[in-house]
Amino acid sequence: LCFQGIPLLQQGRAAAITLSQAQISCLLANAFFCTFPHRNSTSFHSDYHTYPSINFTRLFSHWSERKMEKLKAIVHYFHVATDEKTKLDGLVTFERRCLANTDARTWSCCKEEMNKLYVSSCGAIETEGSGLLQVDFASSWLGGGVLDSGLLQEEILFLMSPELIVSRLFTEKLQDNECVIVTGCQQFSTYSGYGDTFRWKGPYADPTGRDGWARRQRQVLAMDALRFTHGRDQYSMKLVVRELNKAYCGFKRCEEERRGEEPDIATGKWGCGAFKGDPQLKAVIQLMAAARAGRGLAFFTFKDEKLEHGLRQAYRLLRTKGTTVGE
Repeated sequence: LCFQGIPLLQQGRAAAITLSQAQISCLLANAFFCTFPHRNSTSFHSDYHTYPSINFTRLFSHWSERKMEKLKAIVHYFHVATDEKTKLDGLVTFERRCLANTDARTWSCCKEEMNKLYVSSCGAIETEGSGLLQVDFASSWLGGGVLDSGLLQEEILFLMSPELIVSRLFTEKLQDNECVIVTGCQQFSTYSGYGDTFRWKGPYADPTGRDGWARRQRQVLAMDALRFTHGRDQYSMKLVVRELNKAYCGFKRCEEERRGEEPDIATGKWGCGAFKGDPQLKAVIQLMAAARAGRGLAFFTFKDEKLEHGLRQAYRLLRTKGTTVGE
């Protein structure tokens, strides 16, 4: 299925790789059996020390309830991939994007006004955000702790759509001006809970249609937020600009896309929680980046009604005054 080496998505280089779902299942089977050489060492001197782990070694060690539930999702994926009745015959594209340096002065000159905003305390990115560009609250090492004990938003996303895991094989750690967009990944499972309460619920028959390339009409944007030791640090202009650039890198449309044809964005409390990001600040940052990109934003607060009402009020004020991104 794979007759030549898989190209690497390296730091500082915008590039894309398209693989068939059959090729991905073959690569993931090798990862499951830990056959990839030179990928177990985390030494600074190893050839792939700037790449995430891909072999499933850690998932099989130090048994826990979390890992058992993870393996249920992964084994179900392999069951579907190897069953002739559910043969996987589509394609998946992994695109690394790099944004040219953009400083505070560039942002202050932006004349775009705030675009449309939908905010809700109900629903989730992967369900109500169907058909939109879905944000993965990523680690700079794609997939985060998916092959270990991690079970936050990104890890759960990778378990429901295990084809995302293969990105760890060839995607070097993300830099501040980079993100990854995956087009065509299929959802295989459903779940409940989060962290210690996470449970694999069962199979999912993905109804998503396909594009002209036989890819599922689903896009996932992996973008990593900064982790703050002290929450107050995030209000410095330098770090705000870093987050603006990161979001804009993912939100801006491709050269082939014409304005109005690209989908809106489904996101939420990016970089909050354990990363200590301020949800209101992160929401405004994403709203600004989406406005500059000419896209609308669907923001899911994950049952945070106070944030929902606050964002609606702030958005109403910004729209009423015609406030621009630069202002």
